[in-house]
Amino acid sequence: MNNVRSPAVAGTFYPADAVTLAGQVRAFLGEAGQDVGVPPKAIIAPHAGYIYSGPVAAHAYAHIQPLKDIVKRVVLLGPCHRVAVQGLALSSADAFQTPLGSVAIDHDLDEALLALPQVQTFDATHAQEHSLEVHLPFLQVLLSDFKLLPMVVGQASPREVGDVLDLVWGGVETLIVISSDLSHYLDYDTACAIDLRTSTAIEHLDTNAIDAHQACGRIPVKGLLEVAKRKNLHVRTLDLRNSGDTAGTRKQVVGYGAWGFWDNET
Repeated sequence: MNNVRSPAVAGTFYPADAVTLAGQVRAFLGEAGQDVGVPPKAIIAPHAGYIYSGPVAAHAYAHIQPLKDIVKRVVLLGPCHRVAVQGLALSSADAFQTPLGSVAIDHDLDEALLALPQVQTFDATHAQEHSLEVHLPFLQVLLSDFKLLPMVVGQASPREVGDVLDLVWGGVETLIVISSDLSHYLDYDTACAIDLRTSTAIEHLDTNAIDAHQACGRIPVKGLLEVAKRKNLHVRTLDLRNSGDTAGTRKQVVGYGAWGFWDNET
């Protein structure tokens, strides 16, 4: 396992010390509470610094605790912040590293994914991208033995992202995680109003009601909504707050939300 992506934001977005990091993740999960219901097939969770978005992300991740020994593949999609990419980008790495250890990358579906015109392998967009990395410690704490299928999402249509998700959807062994924050750098009241509209759009699987200013991960979010419509999933908002509620001032805030997606038969 020579080709390992090193952590880019350990020590800034989350603690670089393994003991401190694991303790912080478990504290967030403890505050979110133990969920004993049917776990979701997919979640949306934020990707900011842990002091800001960690408590909100924990409300999504608390619901996957029953999947500890069931999930073997996590499909993780997030937006690019550093290096632009057309379509969706796979990584050629053998593993992604965090202070909690290495997560092996699942390449079993690469050939099928790369047959789609919107998918490529592009390591440069993964190298410094935080939108995927910050989710890994939550997954490492919660799941016992899994591989990661990470994709950075650039310019793509909801249908193109949805087609990718359809291909990797799998069964109970596969968890889908979409990484997105919400509105950015608005005053508290304005952010709350806009983020509520975004949450309502997600609950109604309304891809047309989410624009560029409402969610930085809107493209992967819309892709998941596209698949949720195809598969007749239902959505529940698990948390909706912003940095003014967690660790920041209320003059300029960033919005965060957590959602779960379930089959209508559950």
